[in-house]
Amino acid sequence: MILYDYCRSSAAYRVRIALNLKEVEYQQVPVSLLAGEQRSAEYLARNPQGLVPALEDGALLLTQSLAICEYLEESCSGGVPLLPETAADRATVRAMAQLIACDIHPLNNLRMLNYLVSELGVSEGEKTEWYRHWIYQGFTALEQLLSQVSGRYSFGDQVSLADLCLVPQVFNANRFNCDLERYPNIVRVNENCLQIQAFAAAHPDLQPGA
Repeated sequence: MILYDYCRSSAAYRVRIALNLKEVEYQQVPVSLLAGEQRSAEYLARNPQGLVPALEDGALLLTQSLAICEYLEESCSGGVPLLPETAADRATVRAMAQLIACDIHPLNNLRMLNYLVSELGVSEGEKTEWYRHWIYQGFTALEQLLSQVSGRYSFGDQVSLADLCLVPQVFNANRFNCDLERYPNIVRVNENCLQIQAFAAAHPDLQPGA
């Protein structure tokens, strides 16, 4: 498999963790979002949205991180399951994953932050306040969910798709110096996940282009 990747992309970070957990060998092709490589004609031919990640598996090319993670779950027999066994438990895990990937992350990704500054003229301070507002709002809800269903990890004592989303979002929250003291469950689950080699090896600082 070939992963079109950017080291600090939360979405690509999720997929790197998934590939590691499923014990899949893959090649990384860095796509620098800062240099605008995602807008090149060559890359747009792969992903018309101009986003990372994209995963190439033979003739198949997939986009959208959660779709890629579920593809890996369904098509790869090895490694760690990313979803629990029952329909109700899978729905709970997907809800936590989507809380992060669909509600927090899109408001705080690089293209949104760049638009706020370049097109709407907000200051760097206002941009940071925007970022922190949506982190705190989303993390407040996630913290409550974790208080009900977490164990060592987001859902009980087995890593899941929810953890694949939580860890990259905490990484980015720390980059913006968000105060996470009020979210002890989030901090605890993140620290536990980072003890697992599959998570540690996916860290942005260890990727090509870091």
